[in-house]
Order: sequence, then C-alpha cells, then structure tokens
Amino acid sequence: MSTDQVLTGLGLIVVLAVGSQVLASRLRIPALVVLLPVGFTAGALTDDVDPERLLGSTFSPLVSLAVAVILYDAGLGLDLRRFAAHTRRVVVRLLWFGVLVTWLSAALLATPLLGMSWSAAVMLGAIVVVSGPTVVGPLLKFVRPTDRVQRILVWEGSLIDPVGGILGALVFHAVVAGGRHGLGSQLAAFFASAAVGVVGGAVGSAVLFLLLRRLRLDEVLGTTVQLAAVVGVAAACDIVRDDTGLIAAVLMGLAMANLPGADARAHKPFFERLVHLVIGLLFVSISATVTPNSLRHVVLPTLGIVAGLVLVTRPVAALVSSLRTDLTRGERGFLGWMAPRGIVAASTASTFSMPLVDEGIGGASKILPATFVVIVATVTLYGLTAAPMARRLHVVRSARSRPLLVGGAPWVVDLGQALRSAGLEVVLWAGHEDERERITAAGLELARGELFAAATGAGAELEGLTGVLLLTEEDDFNALAAANLAGIEGPVHRLGPPMDGEGVFAPYSGSDDEVLFGAALTGAELARRYDRGARVLTHRVSGPLPAGTDLLFLVRGDGRLLPVTRAAAPAPQDGDVAVLLGGG
Repeated sequence: MSTDQVLTGLGLIVVLAVGSQVLASRLRIPALVVLLPVGFTAGALTDDVDPERLLGSTFSPLVSLAVAVILYDAGLGLDLRRFAAHTRRVVVRLLWFGVLVTWLSAALLATPLLGMSWSAAVMLGAIVVVSGPTVVGPLLKFVRPTDRVQRILVWEGSLIDPVGGILGALVFHAVVAGGRHGLGSQLAAFFASAAVGVVGGAVGSAVLFLLLRRLRLDEVLGTTVQLAAVVGVAAACDIVRDDTGLIAAVLMGLAMANLPGADARAHKPFFERLVHLVIGLLFVSISATVTPNSLRHVVLPTLGIVAGLVLVTRPVAALVSSLRTDLTRGERGFLGWMAPRGIVAASTASTFSMPLVDEGIGGASKILPATFVVIVATVTLYGLTAAPMARRLHVVRSARSRPLLVGGAPWVVDLGQALRSAGLEVVLWAGHEDERERITAAGLELARGELFAAATGAGAELEGLTGVLLLTEEDDFNALAAANLAGIEGPVHRLGPPMDGEGVFAPYSGSDDEVLFGAALTGAELARRYDRGARVLTHRVSGPLPAGTDLLFLVRGDGRLLPVTRAAAPAPQDGDVAVLLGGG
C-alpha cells in the first residue's frame, strides 16, 4: 500500500473510533453498540479501513499488547478489601464452572448449527467463554446495579479475559497438533502458561512499584511509565508463551491497586482516557476485518448459539456459582443475565482463525464472523435489556444521593449527621487522625484509603458515590482537588475562598456553579459561626423557611441532594428537607 493509503486508513480508524464514542454518549447507549457496526460498515465500503493490510503481520501482536493495557486498567479497579467471602466464592466458581459449561455448550451448538468440524467448534467455544471489562464496565455504568452484583461482574470480567486468552491459545495449539498431545500435556501447558504470567506480573509489579514510589512522577510521566511497564512485561511474557501477557497485565493492575504506598491509582483518570481511545480503535479495527460475504451463511445459525448461551448456559452457570451464598434471588437472576462478549473474544478470533484455515480445519473460516455475530448480538441484547431487567429484579442502586464529604471539622461532621437524618447515606474522608476519630465517634461512615482512590474512577463506582463535597479548611486544597476530580461521574462542589483571599490557586479557579453557598458564607465564616453557637439543622419544608437561617442544601423527596451555590439556589418545595445553618 502507498503512504497516502496508509495515512488515509489510519486517520479514518481514529476518526471513526472517536466519532462513534461521541455519538454513543449523545444517544446514551453503550459505545460498543455503535463501534462494531461502524467498523464493519467502514470495512465493507472501503479498502482503506483494513488493519491487516495497513499493519500486516504486526496487527495481531499490537492487538495483544493493546488488550494487555486494557486489562491492566481493569486490574486497577479491583480492591481486595471489598472481595468478601461470598463474592469471592461466586467469582471463583464463575471462572472455572462457568468457563467449562460455556465452552462445552458453545462447541456442542456450533457443530450442528454452523456445520463446523469438532476441532473448529472447540476453538469457537474457547473463544466465546470470555466477557471482559471493555463491555461489562460500560454496561454496569449505564445500569448502576447494586454494589455486590457490580463487584462480582467486575471481578469476573477482569479475570476471565486472561483465562480465556490462555485457553484459546492452548486449544489452538492442540488443534494444530491434531490431538497428538494428551490431556496431561495440555494441563501441563496450561499451568506453565499461568506460571509465566504470574512470574511476569510479579516482576513487573515490583519494578513498577519501585519506579512510582521512588521517582514521584507527575500525572503525565506516571501514566507513560505505567504504559511502558505493562507493554514491556506483556511483550516479554508473550514471547515466552502465547497470551501470557494478559495474566501479567491484570496482576500488575491488581498489585498497583492494593499495595500500600503505590500511587498508580492517582494516575488512573489520565490512564482511563488512553484506554478509552484504545478500546475504540480496537473494536473499529477488528470489526473492519469481517466481510459481508463471510456473514452470509453464518448470522442465523450463530444467533441460535447466542440463544443457547443467553437463555440456558449463562443462567445455569450463575445459579450453580451462587449456590449456598447469601445472594438474593434478584442478584442471582441479574448475574444470569449479564455475559456480553468483548475485545478478547474478537482479538483471539482474529489471531487464530486464519492459521486454522491454512491448516485445513473444517469450518475454521466461520470462526471470526461467528465471533463477530456473538459479540454484536450479546452487546446489543444486554445493552438494551440490562437496565429494565435490573429494575424488574430490584437490583438497581438507589437513586438517592450518596455524597462523599471531604473534611473533618466539627461543622462538617454536624452536616454529615444532618444529611443522614434527612435520609441520605453519607461517606466522610479526612486526613488528620483527630478528624477521623471525630467522624467515627459520630457514627458516620469513614472512607478507607486515600481520597482519590475512594472518590475517582472505578473506586467511585464500587462505593456508589454520587458526588463530592470538598469542605476542608484549606481553600487551595479544595480548589486543586475539585480540578483533579472534574472528570468523575457526579458533581463536585467545594467551599469558596474569601473574596479578598490570598490563596495561590483557589481565588482564580472554578466557576460559581462549583462553589458552595453564598459569597459571604465561606469555609472560614462557617467555622467562625459554628464556634459562636451556630448549628446545622434540618427542616421539613411546608412554607417559608425559618427566619435567621441560611439554606445550605435541599433534599428532594426522591433523595436528590441539591446544593446552594454562588450561581443559584434551588427553590424549596413542600415536602423537601432543607438543611440550614441557624444561629451564631
């Protein structure tokens, strides 16, 4: 291909990936529902969007390394402290029983429906056992199920991808070898691959921990160092044994998320932006390799396989995996209705299908298009039905606000108690030990760990936080933290500095929509009035507010928390609970 064609193709892939994600966000649907058909259509309409022609033999290794980066990011969202006994039991069962029953049922269905040889059907079954964070994460963010269900699905999706990748590689080599190796040899190969991944993950985690701990890098360099470490370790592991880099990547992310003193999660918001782009590029690129001709006789039979996996296999796997646990019937039902396929299935099919065709394996040419149909069908089905199913099963997280209050001054603790008395769940975080003791003594929930680990990225999703209120006595800290947290889901508000303040950053940043309360009611003024006897009160609105009080927040009947800001104050309605500052 000419240089102009290569530039055109690469430019189109980037534009289509980002454009699809923007369109999906505007339509409020999972991005994968748009990315896959857009990539397929682009590949069908033009020869320029053909990554195999653009990149040649480097396409498959690049896909493998990109998936490793995605899994590392997924590992950063796995908090071992929240991996409770019953949650762990369900996840472990899904990883062995769920994989086995899905692999077997998909292979048994593929043989008659797609007319595949048993070897090709076993390969397809191994490919579609995976789920993955690239599809589960966006769907859960859209659906917002209860914390326990979300944790199980996040852990399963993050851990099953490397397991599925290794399984796919082993099945591929077994098929190519023509069954010359027995079960013992295959099991030995599996454990050898797992050992390579574990060792690589341990070494990579140690190196990355030391780099981040000793060098104290800023956000940009911290992100690029993590990227280089993950790519380097994954590449080294893949050189030793195929797809072992996926295990190393997810273990590195898991270690960086849970090792004391590791600050990798402080760089997670920036890293997530990179991963978001990588996901878009991968889905557009891989779906562009599927041709309309290859789908002609595959779509309907594959939909039959999807029906079996969705209606029978996954519910059985979820039911067996949750036996003798304290999961409710609704939680078990939702686990049985959430198993979309994602990027690892696509990358594995793209990597192994053509070599099997070259080996003359019957039906191998149908593996990639069938996998494409499985991904599109499951993502579309679960994307459109997961939210109503969660509501029907009563596993949707409450719409009531659950704010994180940052600060431990007496008036902040008083505010937390007032919000709790208004029916809200509140979480507090404070840096000083005496403030933390004050929060605990008041019977309020104290966020564990570092602030940004508790309030950003996947941490916020797992905690169920709906917003952040920055209420410390340090105006510059509040302003800097608000700027850092601007990308999280939910509003971020902070106390405003005095109009004549001399802060380095606070007086010159943020909008009036971000700054809490009126211009005169600054953090210093609140503390001064509290010391003079003012208290935070709650009042059920049924007319004018009590005289001599300042409105701080309104709690609507549906549990939404509306703050007073310098830009505007919400209008009280009968039945609201007003949070007021009175006296002083």
